[in-house]
Amino acid sequence: MASNTAVRTVYRLSRVAPTTDAMLYALDLELLDRLDADPHVPEVLGVPAVYVTCGMERTEAPWCEPMSRTTGITVNESVRRTAAVLLLAVDGTVYAIGCDQGYRLIPEHLKDKRFGLSFAIRQMDPNMIRGAVSRPLGQARTDISLVPGGTPAPQLGIRDHSRIVRSLGGYLDDLPLTRSRYTRGKAVSAQGGCGLRVALGVEPEALVSDLRTIARICREDIPHQELEFVDHIVPVSDTALLDQSLDDRLGRPADGSVSVCVPAEHHMAYAEATTYTTRINSNNGALRSDDFDLEYVLTRARLAPPGERLKVLREGTVTLARDRRAGAAGTLAVTSALNWLETGVSLGSRRFFLMDGEWYEAGAAYVEECRATVRALFSPSPSVSLPSWADGESENIYNNRVADDRPDWLCLDTKNVANPLRPRDQVEICDLLMPDGTLILVKRAGCSGPLSHLFSQARVAVELLQESAQVRAEFIAKVARLSRGARLLPDDYTPKRIVLAMLLKNRSTLTPDSVFGFSQITIAQTAKALAARGVAVEVIGIPQGGADVLSPPLCDAGTRRAAALSTLPQGSRLTTRKPTSHSRSASRMVTPTAVVEPGLPNSR
Repeated sequence: MASNTAVRTVYRLSRVAPTTDAMLYALDLELLDRLDADPHVPEVLGVPAVYVTCGMERTEAPWCEPMSRTTGITVNESVRRTAAVLLLAVDGTVYAIGCDQGYRLIPEHLKDKRFGLSFAIRQMDPNMIRGAVSRPLGQARTDISLVPGGTPAPQLGIRDHSRIVRSLGGYLDDLPLTRSRYTRGKAVSAQGGCGLRVALGVEPEALVSDLRTIARICREDIPHQELEFVDHIVPVSDTALLDQSLDDRLGRPADGSVSVCVPAEHHMAYAEATTYTTRINSNNGALRSDDFDLEYVLTRARLAPPGERLKVLREGTVTLARDRRAGAAGTLAVTSALNWLETGVSLGSRRFFLMDGEWYEAGAAYVEECRATVRALFSPSPSVSLPSWADGESENIYNNRVADDRPDWLCLDTKNVANPLRPRDQVEICDLLMPDGTLILVKRAGCSGPLSHLFSQARVAVELLQESAQVRAEFIAKVARLSRGARLLPDDYTPKRIVLAMLLKNRSTLTPDSVFGFSQITIAQTAKALAARGVAVEVIGIPQGGADVLSPPLCDAGTRRAAALSTLPQGSRLTTRKPTSHSRSASRMVTPTAVVEPGLPNSR
């Protein structure tokens, strides 16, 4: 039975009028002539459309001749590749869908580079990301992460103000596409980058309906909170000064400031290619090499007139092929020469980087990314609620009081483990341990210093529990001993969640904006680092309480005794004795406890 959908990669084209003629002439007509392509006008779609098909044949596969020399056995196998591209205009927007080698017929400069990614961050399940391609600014590097079973986005480590996400793959949320109607209860996957690879309807009405649904999602829906960071870094719009600066640099001898980086959409072709044909500012000559030749590219640019150097690189091409002998059937990709270059330019104190032919400003998204990261740590419905922290009450007494009032909670404040780097030193893993293994770290702070210690403690605790078998075993044993066997953590225990509980002095409530400015930066860094290790972070506030009757404000002993005497009933006596050891809270008190014994006369 024929399928109602087929997995296709669809691109959204810019600067192309939604008419049949405009779509046809947007293609490379010379290339179509060389391939002897056939244009068609499909009317059944009910929208303006152009359909181009062609075959690319080679009578002898490129491996035949060299393998004949190697083996002494002559064989002759032919190669045939096909290409098709459908361009259609839906509600005034032009889309292109390629089949087999058809993607090569779609001009690169017309593709909306954020179309597929825009859809992905709005519709993809942020907890089931299967893969990501990202680029750190200024490092000429492409990072590829693949998790076939899916993983939460934070664990990919791609949330960074200086990192550009080029592609996301994963499972879609409930989506009214044709595929969803025929696969109810089954996950639908997609890959979003420059293009969107997803199962689309095969029938004309279904295909047009799917494209309308995708367009509506990109236009009306907001990104998932966990994926909105992808939209924080956008290309610079006014590039005149940057282009001029780079054009001047290209006119001088190479100084190592320009690096090579594989274009984002072509890392798979790069892995397969063995031959590169580079043509820059020349109708006849081209360089054929085994790899991308940066020196040749810069030399050709330097020969161009001032003001034209960037243009010749943008119009120049680099063709990747499987084999030196391969013709059209063996071509993997045709790219702009400029897209292979990465460099930086400074304008005053601002730094900019060229990547994939576009300019980005370093640090432009830093502030917003920090704020967004901190906001995400505060849940509208906190998973944990802690009691008020009384004035003058020590952290240890507070933690013990919380544990005393909550079944199965354990206070581990000051119950340290040995630091494996220096066993004589001790490390505190957490203040409170919840029944589900969540670590709670508690801090009262009047400035950013104590909070910096809190965030560092969280990172150190997680790293030691994940990386040190010695620390893990000692912590598990300590929990079992202190709980008298009531709490038994698994031998391979590592935390999955950390709650940072904070009380900020002189601040009514804890909100993302009330956190000290320096601490907003450090907590954002901490959350990202822990998320990359698979540990979720939540921040909660501790209410400010009134005066603590157990721990009066610091003053001299005579004043404290006089204050206590003034509150005694007539005929009572004040004595002092050391606290008993059976009370966990009392055992931590330094100040002697006032005990009232009724019926005894006062004495001095």
